[in-house]
Amino acid sequence: MLKIRNLEAGYGKLRVLKRISMHVAAGEIVTIIGANGAGKTTLLYTIAGMIKIMAGDINLFDNTLGKIKAEQIVAQGCSLVPEGRQVFSTISVQENLILGGYVQSKKKGYDKKQELDKIFDIFPVLKERQDQLAGTLSGGEQQMLAMGRALMAKPKLIMMDEPSTGLAPLIVKDIFQIIHRLRKGGNTVLLVEQNARAALAIADRGYVLETGKIILQGPADDLLDNCDVQRAYLGRDVGK
Repeated sequence: MLKIRNLEAGYGKLRVLKRISMHVAAGEIVTIIGANGAGKTTLLYTIAGMIKIMAGDINLFDNTLGKIKAEQIVAQGCSLVPEGRQVFSTISVQENLILGGYVQSKKKGYDKKQELDKIFDIFPVLKERQDQLAGTLSGGEQQMLAMGRALMAKPKLIMMDEPSTGLAPLIVKDIFQIIHRLRKGGNTVLLVEQNARAALAIADRGYVLETGKIILQGPADDLLDNCDVQRAYLGRDVGK
């Protein structure tokens, strides 16, 4: 579904990503873990078409990206849930969701009510709050709204950037259960997350990103058992 080869990208002349190569197969949950500043968000934004590719290539659904606009990437079936949720606070929950489906709504056969019902089935609280202003929701509810908004575009691949940031532990547990449910419903998930333990617990595979380079990759269980990952990201002082 997604193939990245020798990708370099960044801001201006600053290269943040340095020869990144990775892939995501249909039906997988793949997580990317790493410290702040490692380049995780830059990677997602580059895939989403919001940051220019400096070198290498991204192949998404058998289409080579690079000159395709961000909205065209959404139309092809790739949605991003940004870090910090970034909901439109001064309009209603339902209006936020409808905006998420704007690109797909131009296509023949798109049923707005049907898609809204699907979102309300996954996130019942959004149905209860559909007429409220998005800015009045709790942090967890706003995260669910951001996820629902991305799902309104009917993505084959949904990318999530730090969905657990700033949320209480019980809400984090709910969010990760929903991510697992999305995969069962046919979505492929690329997850960037600092909560390495929770992310690897639901992922099939993972990549460890450090200063713009992939330094480790493999099955999620192997990464959970890796001494370096445990020491750096899971809070275990191995071998002491």
